[in-house]
Amino acid sequence: MKISDYDRVEKAIHFLEKHSNDHPSLDDVADYVGLSPYHFQRLFRRWAGVSPKRFLQFLTVEKAKSLLRESESVLDTACEVGLSGAGRLHDLFVSVEAVTPGQYKSRGQELEIRYGIHDSPFGPCLIGMTGEGICNLWFVEKGSQEQISATFQEEWRAARITEDPEATRDAARAIFFPRNPGKGAELKLSLKGTNFQVQVWKALLRIPEGSVVSYGGLARWLGRPTSTRAVANAVAANPVAYLIPCHRVLRSTGGIGGYRWETARKRAILGREIARLRAVQD
Repeated sequence: MKISDYDRVEKAIHFLEKHSNDHPSLDDVADYVGLSPYHFQRLFRRWAGVSPKRFLQFLTVEKAKSLLRESESVLDTACEVGLSGAGRLHDLFVSVEAVTPGQYKSRGQELEIRYGIHDSPFGPCLIGMTGEGICNLWFVEKGSQEQISATFQEEWRAARITEDPEATRDAARAIFFPRNPGKGAELKLSLKGTNFQVQVWKALLRIPEGSVVSYGGLARWLGRPTSTRAVANAVAANPVAYLIPCHRVLRSTGGIGGYRWETARKRAILGREIARLRAVQD
């Protein structure tokens, strides 16, 4: 079976997480993923746009702490200019609509949903769409496509669900493989959540690419400084990975924090995003 670039990158990140105190060399990591240093360096640059060494600089605790400090003013500015219901991710303009309270309570009764599983730079993902927009984007763990399809159907058990990759293919391409970088595509999200959860998810969309926020900072930003735990639970319940950037929320200590789709993938998404942005700025 062909091993994807992301599979090897994920394996490398797991290795680096486990051995970070030992400061493994490029040769050590390359040997672990089964490649020569030359080929591993090339693969990593192709995937991340930067060298493994530069990528890893953005995953250290000290760098995370620095980013948290830098981001405070960025987030305040975003709030002041009224970015309340929409956000920008790369070249995408994302707007959010919640399903009706009745649809939320009934788990999608009278909704028609189509879904498909597609490749992404971070492994296969399931994308679900209603007539109003994207309702789910979940990453698929290895060998679990049937399981995640069953979980998705249970999530919307009252809806009419059809597996139809052609119906979701254009959305997958727009999100992960845009044909015209620099020309913003518009994507609508149709989300099932409580009013509080949707409020938190909209706030996540305001976090600019290359910035991060702590759970406590996000709670303060929402005007709920004593609700850090509730905010963290809402972040964890995000049904649209990557597009709603819950990967940009860290612990106040600079730790990576939890992630529904594994911390290695959170590190990969965040590190790739920050490294590429910094590479453009340098």
